[in-house]
Amino acid sequence: MQNQSTSTAQRNARVLRREMTDSERKLWSGLRGEQLGVKFRRQHPLGNYIADFACLAPKLIVELDGSQHERQVDYDGRRDGFFRAHGFAVLRFPSNAALTNLDGVRQSILDQLQALGAACPHPSPPPEGEGVNTRNQP
Repeated sequence: MQNQSTSTAQRNARVLRREMTDSERKLWSGLRGEQLGVKFRRQHPLGNYIADFACLAPKLIVELDGSQHERQVDYDGRRDGFFRAHGFAVLRFPSNAALTNLDGVRQSILDQLQALGAACPHPSPPPEGEGVNTRNQP
């Protein structure tokens, strides 16, 4: 599946990795380095779409939804359908959840990973020095 992304999605994913939002950076600090016992990829292209965070084994997509998602319900439905058709479970969180309740978000992700059959250790804290990017976001 990872090699079945379009070249446009691959280019866009590179840009999105460089321009992550504060909430994406915060969640990434809690997922990177196999902290939950599995490898996550950030801004990972799949087909024409880009998943905020993707675990390829077991198949799990984690999305942080900003306010624009209220206006694109149909698009998100098609996108989730594509991911599910390729065997992925999809978890969605409001974008501010990573900033206000990172432990709760990580626990929900861990619960889903365990439901999918992943042998996950107890979550570890983010690596020392990992923090939120404080630059202003438009």
